[in-house]
Amino acid sequence: MRTILYTGKGGVGKTSVAAATALKAAREGKRVLVMSTDPAHSLADAFDTEIGPDPKQMATGLWAQEMDHTAMMEESWSEIQRYMTTLYEWQGADSLTAEELAMLPGMDELFGLLMVRRHNNEGRYDALILDAAPTGETLKLLSLPDHMSWYVEKIFPIQRRAAKLVRPFANRARSLPPLPEDSVFAAGQRFYEAIASVEEILTDRENASVRLVLNAEKMVIAEARRAYTYLNLYDYGVDAVVVNRLLPETVSDPYFTRWREAQVRHMQTIEESFAPIPILTARLFDREMFGLEALGALADDVFEEAEPLGVLFRGATHDIVRNGDGYDVVFHLPLVEKRSVDLSKKGAELLVKVGNYRRNIMLPDALARLSAAGAGFEGDLLKVRLKNE
Repeated sequence: MRTILYTGKGGVGKTSVAAATALKAAREGKRVLVMSTDPAHSLADAFDTEIGPDPKQMATGLWAQEMDHTAMMEESWSEIQRYMTTLYEWQGADSLTAEELAMLPGMDELFGLLMVRRHNNEGRYDALILDAAPTGETLKLLSLPDHMSWYVEKIFPIQRRAAKLVRPFANRARSLPPLPEDSVFAAGQRFYEAIASVEEILTDRENASVRLVLNAEKMVIAEARRAYTYLNLYDYGVDAVVVNRLLPETVSDPYFTRWREAQVRHMQTIEESFAPIPILTARLFDREMFGLEALGALADDVFEEAEPLGVLFRGATHDIVRNGDGYDVVFHLPLVEKRSVDLSKKGAELLVKVGNYRRNIMLPDALARLSAAGAGFEGDLLKVRLKNE
C-alpha cells in the first residue's frame, strides 16, 4: 500500500494538500483513505462535512478518518495505563487525576501512527494519505522507535527480571510502590514492537514518502529545512516539497507586489535548500479551500505535472557520516564544475557553492557547534568536513 505523510508548520495548509492529494488519486481510479493523526483535526473542515473515528466515504474511491485514540488505547495501552494509574494513586493522586497522568503527552498522535499499521495489514486501500501533526510533534514521533530501542533492548530486560525478584517483598511492604506485573512488561514489549513496525512501513522508500508543505516565508522555510535534515537522519524519504499559497505573477497592487517580490526571493532559497527534490506549487486562491470542488482545484494546481501517488524522488540531497573526530556532509554532484568551492557555516546553517550549484542546509543541533574544516571531491562526491576547532 502506498503511504504518503504530509507535515509542515502549523497553518501552511497541509490538511488541504493532503485531502486534495487523496481526492486526485481517487478520481484517477484508486481506493484512497486520508487520515488525520493530528489531535487538532481539520479534515472535517477541509471536506466541509462531519468525519468520525471510522473511515467515511467522501466520494467514489475516497474515504476519510479522524483518529479517536479510545479504541487504540484499549488495544495497545490499557495494561500499562492501569499500572500507571495505580502507581499515581499510591503517590496520592485521586483516581481521575491518576488516569489523566497515565496518558502521556503525544499519545493521540502516537495511536494515529499505530492505525497506519492496522490499515497496512488489512490492505483495504491502494493508498493511505496521512495528515500528520506539525513538524515538531511529527519529528518527535518518528524518532521515537530509535530513542526507545536502546532502552527496550538493554535496560528493559534487566528491569523485568529485577521486578520479578523484588515483587514478593514489595507486595508485603506498604511503604514501597507497587511493582509492575510481568503482563505489564509484556504489554510494553508489544507496544514497542508495534511502534517499530510502523517505522518499518514509513521508512520503506519504495512504498512510503514524506512530503513537506510550506509557504514562501522565512520562518516557515527554516522549519522545513530543519525538518528535512532530521527526516533524512532517521531514514524517512522526502519525495516532494509543496509550496502553498503563492501569489500570481499578475498582481498589480503595490502592497501585494512587495509580497510577490518577497516570495520570489524565498523561492530561490527553497530551490537552494531542497533541489533536486521536486518542488510542487499551488497558488493563493481567491477563496477558502474547503469542499470537493475547491480541493479538486487545489489538486490540479499541485499535481499539474506530477503523479499524486508516484514516488517523485528517491535518495537524499545530502548525507552525514562520521569521520574520525568529526563528520562529513556528503553531496552527490555529478557533472558539476570542480574548479572552485565556496564554503561558509553560520551556527547550524551550512552554505556550499560549487559553480552554479548552491546548497543551503540546516545541520542537526549536535553539529551546530562544529566548524567547517574544508571540502574536497572524491569522484562525484563533494565532502564537507566538520570538526571541533
